Amino acid sequence: MVLPDYKNSIANMPNSVLKYFGVETVGDTLPVFDGLLQKQYKNVVVLLLDGLGVSTICEHLKEDGSFRTHLKCEYSSTFLSTTVAATTSALSGLQPCEHAWLGWDCYYPQIDKTVTVFLNTVTGTGEPAADYNVATKFTPYVNVIERLNKAGHKAYAVSPFAAPNPQSFEEIISHIKKHCSEPGQKYIYAYWPSPDDVLHQFGGGSKEVFDNMKYLEDKVSDLAGDLEDTLLVVTADHGHINSDSAFIRDYPDITECLERIPSFEPRALNLFAKKGMEKDLEERFNSRFGDKFVLMPKEEVLERKLLGTGKEHPLFRGMVGDYLAIAVSDLSIYYTDEPALKSVHAGMTKEEMTIPFIVYGEKQ
Repeated sequence: MVLPDYKNSIANMPNSVLKYFGVETVGDTLPVFDGLLQKQYKNVVVLLLDGLGVSTICEHLKEDGSFRTHLKCEYSSTFLSTTVAATTSALSGLQPCEHAWLGWDCYYPQIDKTVTVFLNTVTGTGEPAADYNVATKFTPYVNVIERLNKAGHKAYAVSPFAAPNPQSFEEIISHIKKHCSEPGQKYIYAYWPSPDDVLHQFGGGSKEVFDNMKYLEDKVSDLAGDLEDTLLVVTADHGHINSDSAFIRDYPDITECLERIPSFEPRALNLFAKKGMEKDLEERFNSRFGDKFVLMPKEEVLERKLLGTGKEHPLFRGMVGDYLAIAVSDLSIYYTDEPALKSVHAGMTKEEMTIPFIVYGEKQ
């Protein structure tokens, strides 16, 4: 297992931005970013490319290419190494245990439902989870953009999911350039869902991923060349690993031990055991998957602070489950009827946990 490093992770990155602008931080800062921000810049831009792990860069891009030559260092994703947890940390500066956006599917005790967080649907059904946004209602957080703007600074979010909702990477770049050309000092956070979406569909090593990665690298390199007095950081929320698949429904000896369907992610499943069947669950799961997953009791997950070292959200412990099954191999265990993905994330392998800190425009 590659453990998360909450002194050197994506959760620390936005706290360096807050510190740079003189706004109170909500956690530890990122040392490498602090060093870069000792110089003054008109614009500080963080561009998060979903799934752009270090291993993916090294597999698909040339050593003398723009991303690898501008790679300042490697650092840690959160755990879970997945978009819901890590991008929320990148936006808020909080660790997963603090913001409680833990995985693609989360159990909310308040409504006794497992919810697909970003879609606000009941997991496995597609039905609306509620007539309100469940995650926003029960686990709200303040993002860094809001904190900076409230303090009188200029800050922007550029994403397909934020107005004006750019729907192509060219539009993302256009909005970054537009904001950078405006007068005054500012922070710009930009997000794009590739190469994650291409990796899921086609798998690492495919022509489609090679082409997408080269396209992103070329576009970012051109962007960096067009910006003035701008520190541009390119990073990721998590990495990727090609995966084999299993389906929990094919193991009735395990499912009969469960109070409800697993949740979080196929590479990090939280398991709620039926009362009195805890030992049965441990023995049966380890018999089937002990060489592929580490089955960790909730108490050990909390003791080892795998989801963060900060102050826990009041709802966090009720969402974690009795056990966390953590992938340390190339196997994923699906708990709904969704098609298996060719490349995945959320486990604790080096490929999933290690992300890049790529820097353009550094002042010497």
